[in-house]
Amino acid sequence: MDLQLLFANPWIAAITIIVGFYLLVKGADWLVNGASAIATRMGVSDLVIGLTVVAFGTSMPEFIVSTVAAFNHNTEIAITNILGSNSINTFIILGLAAIIYPLSSQRSCRQFDMPWSLLAGILVLLFATYTHPYEFNHTHWGYFSLQSGFISAIGGCVLLFCFLIFMWHSLHVAKSLPDKKSENKVTMRFVYAFLLIIVGLIALVIGGELIVRSATSIAHQLGVSDAIIGLTIVALGTSLPELATSCIAAYRHNTDIAIGNVIGSNIFNIFFILGTSALIHPLPIYPGLWLDAAMVTLSSILVMLFIYANPKHEIKRWHGILMVVIYAIYLTYRIETM
Repeated sequence: MDLQLLFANPWIAAITIIVGFYLLVKGADWLVNGASAIATRMGVSDLVIGLTVVAFGTSMPEFIVSTVAAFNHNTEIAITNILGSNSINTFIILGLAAIIYPLSSQRSCRQFDMPWSLLAGILVLLFATYTHPYEFNHTHWGYFSLQSGFISAIGGCVLLFCFLIFMWHSLHVAKSLPDKKSENKVTMRFVYAFLLIIVGLIALVIGGELIVRSATSIAHQLGVSDAIIGLTIVALGTSLPELATSCIAAYRHNTDIAIGNVIGSNIFNIFFILGTSALIHPLPIYPGLWLDAAMVTLSSILVMLFIYANPKHEIKRWHGILMVVIYAIYLTYRIETM
């Protein structure tokens, strides 16, 4: 059966969206429980688990969408999916999580992970600013040129190198970082916790895929352009795992996973996924890239300002409200100018 014809039915599309949301909520629940249990048994902090295992798992939808888009030479979706997802991750997901419960941060996150997330946005911003668009030509070493109007292979290598540094640092501090005590610690057998993580990741990916396919089908039937779909529906759909995971973690007062999941996902998205996509196929600079990258950079700056501006080093509820409002203004402007 042709899946496109299946999702073209508005009733089926609506039902699959509901099923997708259910899978996301349950998958996030299983993932957080499994990750917290493993963190407890191994003596590894929730923050490191959030920055690595959980972040990678919830970034799988972005990875699948962007790499497939790069293989198919649909490079604009490969970039807009990542930048759109990162903006949603910080402004919407972290904002909503902070509204649910104020998010405190650990020292290691403030000193390394947050600046590293800021660096990710700055690098893309530099790629957008210091490249000159002209026709791509493999015969003139365009594939490795930083000045070809593309995020090329060498740019992808720079991003992947930064990702390796991040991973090395995360693993280096894994055993030395004390685990923050939580009122809702989950204890279970290691094998069961591992299975929960695997099942949770599968449910998250399937749920996100169902929502993206259904919402995209509905949007096409309503006459919405592909550009808007890429920046909004696809980006939001691939960010739904982060949304479910961080909001549930915040509701359970497990703020390390709530923050670590978002920051880790943002780092994975740009350094690993965008870097890998650039190696698969050069990613051309599109007209709105500078603004989109600037918003990603701004989101990291705001989070750092919020956290360093108060003695508890936390993102307060009014900070979360402000982030959601800023994103709403940005999205309205982008849609009107497309």
